[in-house]
Parts: sequence; C-alpha cells; structure tokens
Amino acid sequence: MKNALAKTVLATTAGLLMTGTALAQTATATATTDLNIRSGPGPQFEAIDVIASGDSATVTGCVADSMWCEIDYNGTVGYAYSDYLTVQAQSEGEAIVLTERPPELVGVAEPSTTANSTVTGAAGGAIAGALVGGPVGAAIGAGLGATAGVVVDPPESARTYVTSNPMEPVYLEGEVVVGAQVPETVTVQAIPDYEYEYVYINGQPVLIDPASREIVYIFR
Repeated sequence: MKNALAKTVLATTAGLLMTGTALAQTATATATTDLNIRSGPGPQFEAIDVIASGDSATVTGCVADSMWCEIDYNGTVGYAYSDYLTVQAQSEGEAIVLTERPPELVGVAEPSTTANSTVTGAAGGAIAGALVGGPVGAAIGAGLGATAGVVVDPPESARTYVTSNPMEPVYLEGEVVVGAQVPETVTVQAIPDYEYEYVYINGQPVLIDPASREIVYIFR
C-alpha cells in the first residue's frame, strides 16, 4: 500500500512539474538594434541595461495584449520592446519579429516593477503619443545589426550642451532606437553650431535629424 501511495505521489508531482515547465516556456530572441532593457513594461520605466545589436536574450514571457516582453540578458532581468527582437518560429524555423509571435511560442509574463532589485519602477509621466517605425525586423531582411536611418557621433561640444541643458522628458509609446521617428507634436531644441536638434524622450536625451525627425543618436 505504501509503495502504491508513493508511486501516486511521485506521478502527481511529475505531472505538476511538467505542467509548470510548459507554462514557463521560454524562447531566445535576437536584438535588431541596440535595445533598452527597462525595469517595467512601458516607456516610462527606467532603462537599466542595453541589449547590443545582434546579441541574444532569453524571453521568459510577454505581457498580455502588450508589446513588452520580460527578458533575461546576461543576468539582467527586465522588459524589452518586442518590435526590435526576433525569434525562430517553431513550425518553420524562420526568424519572425517577436511582436508577431504565435501564442504557443512564449509564455505570459505578469507585469512587475521589481524585476531588478536596483530599480524602483516607473519614472512617471503620461504617454503623449508614439514613436514611428524604427528598424522593425531589420535583421530579417538585411542581416543582423542592420538599422534604419543615419548614425552620428556627436562632438564633445554637442554632448556637453545636451547634458547641461536638460528638457522635461516626453514619454512616447515604443522605444528610443536609432531610426525611429519622432512625431511633429514633440518640441525639439536646437544645439548651437550643430546640425542636429535634441529632446528627452522616455527619460533619455536623443539627437534628432530636423528634416526627417528621425533619432540619430541616443545618450545612454
């Protein structure tokens, strides 16, 4: 009788463990551009690290009805914007943008503001619009590390001016990446004797091409 009971308990435990594993399904994602990891699932949360373009991270789940997914990148646990991550589709083995993930590919993440003990959560600020485009799925069509738009290396004078003259940050849905376009409704500031302008978006100063309104540099 005791042996039979023990076998029943073991079988039940094994079943629960298998169920837990299925619910905690993970996937490996590759960043199509340098991509922020934030302390929570939204642009108003603090950026705590960056996934380098072409690097991979483990996706532990995505927030339901959201473009934010919980990831683990070399021990840093936080949230990244799924438009700039690609994963391998299980059925065909082809890379797809994580935003277009099938439901069975990754589990559902419960939003948490304490994923990383070094941060405290939301920085504040209402969402005032959305960033447009960016290198969505760029790695699929043009090779890993491909990004849209112009990439610049600002001179020290421009760096000093931007960091010495902070602006009230504007929070936009999406993520600040090189190539993303800033809406016309966002006011940008000129930099003396420099061709690019700047604004603080989602808590970070960025350089903007005034003609295209594209982000060309991010101060991290």
